[in-house]
Amino acid sequence: MDRNSIERNKTQASPDPPSHPTGEAFWRFSLALYARPGVAEALIALQGRAGRDVNLILFGLWIGARYGRDLDGDGFAAAAEAAAPANGVVRDIRALRRQLDPEADGDIRSLRRALLRLELAAERRVQRRLARCIAAEALPHAPERESGDRFSAALANLSRCLGAESESPEAAVLRRAVALLMRRT
Repeated sequence: MDRNSIERNKTQASPDPPSHPTGEAFWRFSLALYARPGVAEALIALQGRAGRDVNLILFGLWIGARYGRDLDGDGFAAAAEAAAPANGVVRDIRALRRQLDPEADGDIRSLRRALLRLELAAERRVQRRLARCIAAEALPHAPERESGDRFSAALANLSRCLGAESESPEAAVLRRAVALLMRRT
């Protein structure tokens, strides 16, 4: 995800509306969190440096914040498996987009923008697949917490998803952003 493209896509109608309201709720949560200062950079750094899956990070945060659900390693593995086919498409589109010079002439820039829109549409499909996991109750070992403890569930999921990176500066940015986002809702 790219911060500028996320901002533009918030106002554009999706050509392919979500098939389930849970997928739309997850997408809105992701957009709201991604728009927080430092979050885009933190997620991209975790993706680039540590190979973390941004959508799985967002999913763990969302499922904790929204449902108070804790995911263990099996839960994250089930979610990753559900999203794997669409994740492969995202990676391929992203690799192709990154091959195009953003400073190239107009035709190439236009193609790059089109690939970015396609990449975001594919990211949204990944999120729909992840959201269907919770809707279908396909996640093992995801106990629900009391509503007052949803923030703790989100943070626990973040720590499990990030592993050794859970004490990184980027993780601290994500913890602060989720705390602020949850106070608003």
